[in-house]
Parts: sequence; C-alpha cells; structure tokens
Amino acid sequence: MATASALSSLSSLSLHTRTSSLISSSSTKPIVSFSSFLNRRFSSLTLVKASSTDTETIFFEDETPEITANVVFDPPIAPEGFVSPPYFDEGSDETEEEIATAFEELYGPAYSGESMLGKDIYVMDSKHKKSSGIGGKPKKDKIRDGFEERVVQVRRVTKVVKGGKQLKFRAIVVVGDKQGNVGVGCAKAKEVVAAVQKSAIDARRNIVQVPMTKYSTFPHRSEGDYGAAKVMLRPASPGTGVIAGGAVRIVLEMAGVENALGKQLGSNNALNNARATLAAVQQMRQFRDVAQERGIPMEELWK
Repeated sequence: MATASALSSLSSLSLHTRTSSLISSSSTKPIVSFSSFLNRRFSSLTLVKASSTDTETIFFEDETPEITANVVFDPPIAPEGFVSPPYFDEGSDETEEEIATAFEELYGPAYSGESMLGKDIYVMDSKHKKSSGIGGKPKKDKIRDGFEERVVQVRRVTKVVKGGKQLKFRAIVVVGDKQGNVGVGCAKAKEVVAAVQKSAIDARRNIVQVPMTKYSTFPHRSEGDYGAAKVMLRPASPGTGVIAGGAVRIVLEMAGVENALGKQLGSNNALNNARATLAAVQQMRQFRDVAQERGIPMEELWK
C-alpha cells in the first residue's frame, strides 16, 4: 500500500506534466503567411443556365385580362350636397390679363421693351408691393388725401439723461393742398424718415384755412407773432409772385398763395416763423364775412 508521501509526490508530478504540456502546446502555434493565400488559385465559378422548359412568357391578347374583367366598379354613394368638380376641359378660357398676372407671379415682372441708361425697364402690377430689401418690411404707401408735404428743416437734437445723451432727429414739415388749407407740424424720432412721417401727421392735425381773393392773394395786410418771431404779410397785385423767404415762403406756397409779400421781423427760428405765419393768416377775414356781421352791403365797406 502506498504511503502518503508517495502519493503527494505523484500528484505533484502529474500537475507539472500537465502545465508543461499546456505551455508547450501554446508556444508552438503554426505560422501562416499571406503569400500562401495569394499564390493559391481558385477555380472559376460556372453559372447554371436554366433550361428553356423552365421559363414561359404569357402575353395578354385582350386589354382586360380575365382577372380584372369580372371585377365590378361600385363606388360609394356621394353625400348630400356634393358637387362633382368640373373637368379640366370645361370652364371659360383665361383672359390675356389673367395669363399675364399668373406669369408675373411665377417668373417676375415682364419686360416693357424700353431701356433707359442701358438698363431694361420692367412693368410690375400695382398690386405687388416692392419690399425695402431682403427680409425687410414692405414700403408704406403715402397718404393720398390731396395734401402735399414739404420738409422745412431737419435737425439733430440730444437729450441729456443720467446715463448719457440720447440722440434724435427733429423734423419740421408743412402740408397743404394749395387750395387755401395749410398746416405746420413738428416731431422727433430716432430716424429721419420716422421723424418726417410723424411731423406730417402732426401737421395734418393743425390745418388752417387761408382766406384768399380771386387773384390768389390776401384780402388785407396782417401781422402775427409766435415767441420771438414776428411776421408781416401784405397782399400783392397779380404777377408779383411770392416775395418771401425761409419758412414763410414755404407756408404761403403750400397754401396756394401766388401773389403776396412776406417779411420776417425778429427771430430766424424756422418753426417759430412758420407758426407766426399761421397766426397772421388766422387774423385775416374775408370782406363778405365782415359785411355780413355788420349787416351792410359789401360795397359800403369802403365808404
């Protein structure tokens, strides 16, 4: 019977033999080179052709095959009030204007056939509004109320605040219909265009009627003042024209006065002189109004 020492020695030997065999087997791996794959020749593949008996082509002699010939078309019932759309060929023919409008919507304005300074002139329908630029807002149409606008002055003004100075523009605009109605407006804005628009609106709110005779002149002389500005107005004979300067001339021309004399006596401020002109005009009265108030004929006013 074997002793315990002998068994332990045998077990240790067996373990060593196994580990050595594993190491030897892992260390001796076969080395494969890529040249063996490159030098190896593969046999070409041959495609299998189908026999003529396996394929069959069938042509339909009739336009409607038997499969679909027996199918019955049964559409659903239309609801009440349903009106079928007209066919493409039905309806009235388009006019030339409709065709031109559709063409312009697709391809832009049409060429007018004229050129100016080497550039072609295009015709655009008035309904299409041109924008101020790419991504910009559309331009606003001017107010068509019979009044014309004229800018008297545009100045840059600043407002001193705690954080610094605020820059704005002040515009003075005179509006008139040249038929005896005139107004003066003043407004401020951060942009010149906005200031002019606001001034024009303010001028339309302060319309004054100018009394005139059949010779487009004043019925009598008048004087008016506003602040430190003083304006003197005198009637003139036909053919004289408007002899005045500065804001006084602009106010008289926009009112429709053709023959008059004007003089600025005092400050040269454009806004004060324009408003002084309106003050002088408001003091004028027609002869027929004075005669009616007195209750006498108009011929007796000069007696």
